[in-house]
Amino acid sequence: MGALEPDVARDVAQPGAAAPRIGLLAGWGRYPFVVAGALRRQGCRTFCLGVAGQADAALAGVCDDFQWIGLARLGGVIRYFKSHGVTQVTMAGKIHKKTLFQRWRWLRLLPDLRTLRACASHFLTRRKDCRDDSLLNMVADTLAADGIHLTPATEFAPELLAEPGQRTRRGPSPWQWRDVRFGWRIAKELGRLDLGQAVAVKDQAVLALEAMEGTDACIRRAGELCQVGNFVVVKVAKPRQDMRFDVPTIGLGTLEAMVEARARVLAFEAGRTIVLEEPRLIDFANRHKLVVVALEDCAMEPPGR
Repeated sequence: MGALEPDVARDVAQPGAAAPRIGLLAGWGRYPFVVAGALRRQGCRTFCLGVAGQADAALAGVCDDFQWIGLARLGGVIRYFKSHGVTQVTMAGKIHKKTLFQRWRWLRLLPDLRTLRACASHFLTRRKDCRDDSLLNMVADTLAADGIHLTPATEFAPELLAEPGQRTRRGPSPWQWRDVRFGWRIAKELGRLDLGQAVAVKDQAVLALEAMEGTDACIRRAGELCQVGNFVVVKVAKPRQDMRFDVPTIGLGTLEAMVEARARVLAFEAGRTIVLEEPRLIDFANRHKLVVVALEDCAMEPPGR
């Protein structure tokens, strides 16, 4: 079976027709559950590989087949999907990259031969870097070489992409708008360099930049540095965001980290950010008097551009 066109992938399988087979590479968080649910509603059969130590075992209950796979087992990934007749795969959930830099990492990960060949120029000869885009494109290219093609998860659940607008009863104050615009420029540059997606700012000064640790840890670090709180968090997509992977995602955990750190405003990019369980998220934000707003990139350009 060849790669499905996006409009075909979203259609429910017709009676009597073979159900489309979609592979799911699942990492940490709620996002894989949301994608698996969307695939089931569309009549697809879902074959899921959960990344060991990161994915949730409960995914077995919402997929047609579920198995664990090690982070460095690309050969195993390819064999699993090919054995189930899967040629179209989507990725959902965070992969905690710090595992790649732990002590005795090769003994912990036990990479297979396919992974060693694919990663050699990144980790052994070091001719290539280990930025997120570099490693994820390496994975995509390795799968494609065996006829397995990555599809953005948002093509199966497009409703998760945030529409522009204010989400909470409260909106940003004039001072907070200044911080949002300031932080937006910083976050976009951070994304251009493929370092992270989020920045915490107060009074047009940077408190914390997201790197490998993730958005929630970045927010908590900003709270440690800014004891008075009331700071702004901005999260955006990269200027050349590949929607197949590493798409900015907002969930309840992000807002819980903000409350813990005494942050006040969350601004994120509309149309290129995934929002999980939005009704629950907005209810939580309103109860804790947070400000949540989705903005378009063009609205953040300085006057005169």
